[in-house]
Amino acid sequence: MPADLSAPAPPAPRRTPLQQVRLSAGLLAGEAAALASRVARRGSGASIRGRVLTRVDPQALAKLLPGRRIAVVSGTNGKTTTTHLLAAAVRQGLGSSASRMVTNADGANLHHGIASALGRAPKADIAVLETDERVVADVVRLGHPEVLVLLNFSRDQLDRHHEIKSLGTAWLRALMTAGADGPVVVANATEPLIVWAARHAKQVVWVDTQNLWHADSVLCPECGSTLVTEASTGSAGGRWRCTGCDLAQPEATWRVVDGRIVDPAGVSHDPQLHVPGAFNVSNAACALAAAAVLGVPVETALTGMRTVTSPAGRFATTKFGDTTARLLLAKNPAGWAEALPIMATDTVVLAIDSVAADGKDVSWLWDVDFEQLAGKQVVASGPRAHDLAIRLKYAEVEHRVEPDLARALSGHPDPVDVIATYTPFQKLRKLGGLA
Repeated sequence: MPADLSAPAPPAPRRTPLQQVRLSAGLLAGEAAALASRVARRGSGASIRGRVLTRVDPQALAKLLPGRRIAVVSGTNGKTTTTHLLAAAVRQGLGSSASRMVTNADGANLHHGIASALGRAPKADIAVLETDERVVADVVRLGHPEVLVLLNFSRDQLDRHHEIKSLGTAWLRALMTAGADGPVVVANATEPLIVWAARHAKQVVWVDTQNLWHADSVLCPECGSTLVTEASTGSAGGRWRCTGCDLAQPEATWRVVDGRIVDPAGVSHDPQLHVPGAFNVSNAACALAAAAVLGVPVETALTGMRTVTSPAGRFATTKFGDTTARLLLAKNPAGWAEALPIMATDTVVLAIDSVAADGKDVSWLWDVDFEQLAGKQVVASGPRAHDLAIRLKYAEVEHRVEPDLARALSGHPDPVDVIATYTPFQKLRKLGGLA
């Protein structure tokens, strides 16, 4: 049967009076903490709301997930933007019933962030949730999502996430355990670890995203043999396969071809997005496939996606004093490989930090092709600006060092592009009035 967006959510299990009292107490305490955060101008309060809620009621997420139709988006890069695209598609499909949907639009994607968003919308029976890679298995187990979008895997914050194979293994086990009760998985067919983790799901919708980053896909996750890429008609980047077992790139029903999205019927769609970069066309293809699983027609979904401009501050243009700047987030070599080619300004500010949210190890700087910035005026900023400056020196890129973000962004008569890791990016959002 075709999916129906108007279909009701499954009934939620009944809570005992004690369970309800504890959840209500957690929700009230969380709201109080969020209000205090806003009064103190410390932020929106979304994160502290969830932290307090889950501290008062550690079972809050398990109570708030059931009784909803759930779509989950995860992956190393692009999950915030893809979640916004999918949420916009669902919202467009719901029309006047858009209040039925809840999403964690601020990007708070750990247990407490998801609980925070759900707690504010108890009557919303459709949830589109950005989910940290480490949280996917729990959400699959507790929420029984209808669709799970798996975007990509690349090394990122190894001090927190460890090797990406361990995350892929957790996803594989969660899907195998869920069995027939598991989600329909929308999976990036160009990512070997994604394919390996998703192939035991009850149903997989494969998307050929024309991914160009292959540095984290050298060895087969199944047998450890070398992966090779071979030319293939209709796939610009070629098709990968293992040289030692049968793991290989599957045939995709959704494809990205020359900046357009081809659906399972072979119809080519111009996404006309308002977020830049070929990587966002790939994100949109995955979101479009997930929207179709939920029952949103393609053109309706695309109409909604075209309303997305700066998800959680990404790609937003704002003012820092007299300087106009566009903000881009890049957290790891794969993200920088996508962000650097879309720099459109003569002056570029690069901001680096290495606290927990960024990953404490900055050796990844040596895996980024900063050489392509030659000829631009580059400013190295953030607490690890000097580490970045060493890398830029070896790349023979002229630059100056200004660790202070505000000073790095001052005095530019022409617009500038800014690429930052997570912590400087959030500081820049505040400095620019975006958060």
